[in-house]
Amino acid sequence: MAALATFFWGWLLAALLLGFCMGWIAVVHRAQGVSKIWIRWLSLLAVALVTASLTRIVPGRFGYWLDLFLVMFALYLVGCAIGSWLRDWVVRRSSPAS
Repeated sequence: MAALATFFWGWLLAALLLGFCMGWIAVVHRAQGVSKIWIRWLSLLAVALVTASLTRIVPGRFGYWLDLFLVMFALYLVGCAIGSWLRDWVVRRSSPAS
């Protein structure tokens, strides 16, 4: 993990900032949510990928890319959470009191 942070710090920061921007925009977006079936399949895929990364099933370069993908995706999700929380806080704070 230290090697990923050392060599790819710019990409990791970009993933975090992109997540922040998408989280900021997502509060305004009013689309239909993901169905429960898709949530289950995506959760199963995420668990399988994290398990493959932790058990080092995927060797060599592809395992390195898997680790990099998972770290970047986690930072993206953290950025999304922070961006949407801040946007919600700003919108709620600027709305008139009722």
